[in-house]
Amino acid sequence: MERAATFIDYIEQSIISNWDRNALTDYKGITLQYKDVARKIAKFHIVLESAGIQPGDKIAVCGRNSAHWAVTFLATVTYGAVIVPILHEFKADNIHHIVNHSEAKLLFVGARAWEALDESAMPFLEGIVVLEDFEPVVCRNEQLLEAFENRNARYGARYPKKFRPEDINYREEKSPDELAVINYTSGTTGYSKGVMLPYRSLWSNVDYCREMLRIRPGDHIVSMLPLGHVFGMVYDFLYGFSAGAHLYFLTRMPSPKIIAQSFAEIRPRVISCVPLIVEKIIKKNILPRVDNTIGKLLLRVPIVNDKIKASARKEAMEIFGGQFDEIIIGGAPFNADVERFLKQIGFPYTIAYGMTECGPIICSSRWETLKQASCGKAAARMEVRIDSPDPAHVAGEIICRGTNTMLGYYKNPEATAQIIDVNGWLHTGDLATMDDEGYVTVRGRSKNMLLTASGQNIYPEEIESKLNNMPYVAESLIVLQNDKLVALIYPDFDEAFAKGLQVEDITTAMETNRVELNQQLPSYSQISKVKIHFEEFEKTAKKSIKRFMYQEAKG
Repeated sequence: MERAATFIDYIEQSIISNWDRNALTDYKGITLQYKDVARKIAKFHIVLESAGIQPGDKIAVCGRNSAHWAVTFLATVTYGAVIVPILHEFKADNIHHIVNHSEAKLLFVGARAWEALDESAMPFLEGIVVLEDFEPVVCRNEQLLEAFENRNARYGARYPKKFRPEDINYREEKSPDELAVINYTSGTTGYSKGVMLPYRSLWSNVDYCREMLRIRPGDHIVSMLPLGHVFGMVYDFLYGFSAGAHLYFLTRMPSPKIIAQSFAEIRPRVISCVPLIVEKIIKKNILPRVDNTIGKLLLRVPIVNDKIKASARKEAMEIFGGQFDEIIIGGAPFNADVERFLKQIGFPYTIAYGMTECGPIICSSRWETLKQASCGKAAARMEVRIDSPDPAHVAGEIICRGTNTMLGYYKNPEATAQIIDVNGWLHTGDLATMDDEGYVTVRGRSKNMLLTASGQNIYPEEIESKLNNMPYVAESLIVLQNDKLVALIYPDFDEAFAKGLQVEDITTAMETNRVELNQQLPSYSQISKVKIHFEEFEKTAKKSIKRFMYQEAKG
């Protein structure tokens, strides 16, 4: 497909040129072809027009990934309204708050999410529509009810010869800075801010994916990251759809078992996922198959045996469907030992670094050129700097500016001024180094950095990365308590109990891990004690642990 001048052009061109191809499939459910999507968009536009919804009005969507979620997004932006995607994992009071704060006029909601909501807590909505069948469940004005009741008749009257490719003529974007999306961050700080993404950000991110990823019309993509989060929204959905791909929506957050089953069947071309999924699959599914006697030790010692390398690569490729060009990993820090293992076996992965405020891409490189532990170089149309006197050796904050960056936070100029300075540089809050070739290596979040009484800067993510590969550790958090570093650990109880361990044995194993870990750490970052957690740590939608919930614990 030729390069489009605007984001809407990408959508329009793709629908017309892929008219008879499959577009959107709910895994084990409905399939819509590109022409079906076009007809649903046309009907959608008739309803919005008849109901008096204006370009610039806000329309919220909240539900699990689905074909109808995707249609709602596409119909909204091609009409000129502003889409407000809301993560269905949010608690009801947060969803109510986002709907009200965004001034949404309509809410399209999945049946399961709707069960937990209270329409009286969203008094400014004109209507609530269930995503599964696009039927209204709340109508607060006659015009809207009448629009829904008469949509089929109006559609038939407007397109008596059926809707055809030549009937597509979506609106022109007023300017690259026109607001397209308000995406409320899941955040690790307990509250949501509305990130205002303009059309230029959507276009630039999609165009970058087009330059970097080898998707052809008809290729398969599995959409497993939540569409309400900008990483999954852009990499899987918006780029995939604009490239003529066939998108499959998994109905829930995928376990290794669901991935093995669905990927073998779908055989996707490009895969986007968070580190947690890859790490689980490598540890639980790949290492035991490759060499059960060595197991996790393979993550920490160099593999010299070419047969083991080839076997590990084959197993890893097959579990993800065997036909993919590369896996893009983003959204959270990647475990250093797992990455080293993947690099050794020649597995095609790349690390993408970004944030919602850049819609999302800041840095990325193709897997063939990616340097281990880095997240690549600055993306096209983005400038990236490290705020440090010696960026190659002393970590400093990542700052960036360019076409991808947001307009600001919706109705929150104070928060906008805190993150975007007078020269337009966006301050990410992440610490990194950058080598002479421009490769950026993230060291941690500046707000996560722990400062000891002796003045040492500790990056907890680097210690956690080592600890998470030790026996019976599922996940961990390093916190500072009374000026001592403490490891909070959620053990892999399933694995421990399967091997006959009792709780006291697990406690002993964690103490052994602490002693072994300290042998790998400098004196200033020694772990003083371990505390066992009996439940998983609470996480954001992109599977980052909500650190703020655990930082204040004293012991």
